[in-house]
Amino acid sequence: MRLFGFDVSRARTEQRAVQITQNATREELLAFFGVDGVRLPAVTVRSALRVPAFASGVNFLARTLATPTLEAFRETKSGPEKISGRLQVLVRDAPNPEWSSYAARVFFWQNCLLHGRGLFAILRSGGQPYELWPMNVPAVRITMDQFGRKTYTVTSSTGEPLPGKIFGSADVIDVPFMLDANMVSAISPVTIGEKALQLALAMQDYGSNFFAGGGVPPLALKGPMPTGDAALKRRAEDVSRAIKAAKERNEPFFDLPPDHELTQVGYDPAKGQMTEARRLQNEEIARILGVPPVFIQDLSKLTYSNAEQQDLQLVKHTVSHWCSALEQECNLKLFGQMNGRRYVRHDLDSLLRGDFKTRMEGLARSIQAAVRTPNEARRSEGLPNHPNPKADELFMQGATVELGTQAPQPAQPPTNDNGDNADAGDQTNN
Repeated sequence: MRLFGFDVSRARTEQRAVQITQNATREELLAFFGVDGVRLPAVTVRSALRVPAFASGVNFLARTLATPTLEAFRETKSGPEKISGRLQVLVRDAPNPEWSSYAARVFFWQNCLLHGRGLFAILRSGGQPYELWPMNVPAVRITMDQFGRKTYTVTSSTGEPLPGKIFGSADVIDVPFMLDANMVSAISPVTIGEKALQLALAMQDYGSNFFAGGGVPPLALKGPMPTGDAALKRRAEDVSRAIKAAKERNEPFFDLPPDHELTQVGYDPAKGQMTEARRLQNEEIARILGVPPVFIQDLSKLTYSNAEQQDLQLVKHTVSHWCSALEQECNLKLFGQMNGRRYVRHDLDSLLRGDFKTRMEGLARSIQAAVRTPNEARRSEGLPNHPNPKADELFMQGATVELGTQAPQPAQPPTNDNGDNADAGDQTNN
């Protein structure tokens, strides 16, 4: 027979004889509180997304990594120039007829952060990249031969290989979150943070069950117990009705049978520091994803002075790393090992789109230092070229001169002073 979710003895008086010592094991403690055999919830990708901090972090990081424009360039004698044609369209605008570049890269990074790697299949025509298609990582089986060459096989829901869906490593853009020792399997944040996610899920479930019961903790009834299942059931129903009626009347008291008392069984959320523990789990999840806590909406330690520093930390130590990983993989798979004249690059300046003041100051300084022409700066803001031909010229402030030379001095106007006026002036002053 179960009373308030716990087993109740059939004896007339229920007394706990278990003595908890200072050296009690975890199993003994759980058994004492009537929760022996409890296991933390299993963590899957789907259940991990039930943790708001983790879902927020994955969604934020995937969208942030897909925000910078990805463009293709060619190295020339006069410097880098943007590539035109189909290749530029694939990486910057639309990798195929059904996906935009942003949407495809969001899906790519979501797979990397949830399943441990992001994959793009490269379809070629005449040896040149023709389309890029994001791959569903759980449906891809990866193997490696004795020479270290990988093969990516797309499978059906039953695990059978799909015809025409087998790709060599040269035709797959593959960015793993973390490679296993076998250099084939990838380790995902869900696997790395399994215990942290388990604890977060367990606390969520405990809190929801606690408040679903009106905030009444698990209780044990002590006192003379009737014999028989039917009598025990009636006694439990009487107490449950009394508690329910008191809650409905919004009264703090309710009646109990004579010589009976209720005692709490379980942990008090406040005494167990549940709020602090859940906040700690947010920090653990942010640490796993490699983002400052503010970017999973944990504002507990955000101040006016450190907000900008956390923004810089995100770009310098998280976004730039993943962008470099994707750039290097694209360069290798799209252009080949020995083709170093063509490359792709993210425009991280687009992350400053919401910071107008900083963006304008940077553009102004780049024009003054002859890094950009006025028209180049205008085009970066989506503005048309200025009709003045000089807007396509580089400008340098006049005080800047070549090293080792002297700045030209402005010509002085001639004077008729023969020196006598100076003496006269001195005499006048005296």
